[in-house]
Amino acid sequence: MIRFGMIGTGKIAQKFWQANRYGKDFELTAVYSRTLERAREFGFQKGRLQYFDDLEAFANSDCIDAVYVASPNCCHHDQVMTLLKAGKHVLCEKPMASNLKEAEEMFAEAEKQNLILLEGMRSIYAPSFEKMLPYMESLGKIRRATLQYCQYSSRYDNYKRGIIENAFKPELSNGALMDIGVYVVACMIRLFGAPVSIKASGIKLSNGVDGAGTILMEYPDMIGEAIYSKITDSAMPSQIQGEDASMLVQEIENIKDLRIVRKGVVQSIHFEQSDNILNYETQEFIKMIKTGMGWEKSREITLETMKVLDEARRQLHIVFPADEKSQEKKKQKKTAKEEE
Repeated sequence: MIRFGMIGTGKIAQKFWQANRYGKDFELTAVYSRTLERAREFGFQKGRLQYFDDLEAFANSDCIDAVYVASPNCCHHDQVMTLLKAGKHVLCEKPMASNLKEAEEMFAEAEKQNLILLEGMRSIYAPSFEKMLPYMESLGKIRRATLQYCQYSSRYDNYKRGIIENAFKPELSNGALMDIGVYVVACMIRLFGAPVSIKASGIKLSNGVDGAGTILMEYPDMIGEAIYSKITDSAMPSQIQGEDASMLVQEIENIKDLRIVRKGVVQSIHFEQSDNILNYETQEFIKMIKTGMGWEKSREITLETMKVLDEARRQLHIVFPADEKSQEKKKQKKTAKEEE
């Protein structure tokens, strides 16, 4: 049994609890929030839990073995570093960091402490994602992959009324690319590896946050398109085009239905899978803790994804306060070395 603590009390934290509450190796034992009141409110009727509003006390508590982090993106780096230094394994919601520099520091600390750090990229750990791979082999040489996740955010209505919620606050390292685009980029990298180069185009809203975008991911022998949006819905499936056939994927973030079209003949495949798939990433995480194996590939996907997100933001002129913080730390280290 792995005893879990949780950071964050929002919708995703609630979904995580619902998905894992009956897991044979999962036990929730503690909750951290900025206030004890919010921690207790979240933990109500979830068992006999301990509650914290002090991160250091939470990290050093002997009632938890691992922590699920579901705080705003901008908080991930500092919170995860504190947890790792206190000897806790960490499952961190996507995106794991605000930028590549932060992610590299986090993984370096995890390796130093001999701990598991996993990004909660739920799509790639769902059984249906693995089941899709053999069908891809029947497509012939793949020449184009158009993966998209476009979902009109319920929070966008409030945004248009002048109420800016966390999902649309760039100061929290949020926006369409980080909230939605990260899924399609990570899936592309899981399927085809890192691109040779990228070209990004996006739509910015009035407060500077990005609402939608497309990243052209260039490979030696194929083209990848990562399409994402928080301000529109898409009526089209994702598509993977091979020389022999094409595959239509209804929802790349939670694959249930595939269609393979070959010379006008359509083959339909259905996978039975829950809408809430957060338990599968937890199972992988627990397996990694128990065996100490399997984390290298996951780390590679996360770091390559962060490289693409960083370059896309550079091209789209999206800068987070966390980026400036990383640059300042880099300057300080450089100055310290020069003084030596």
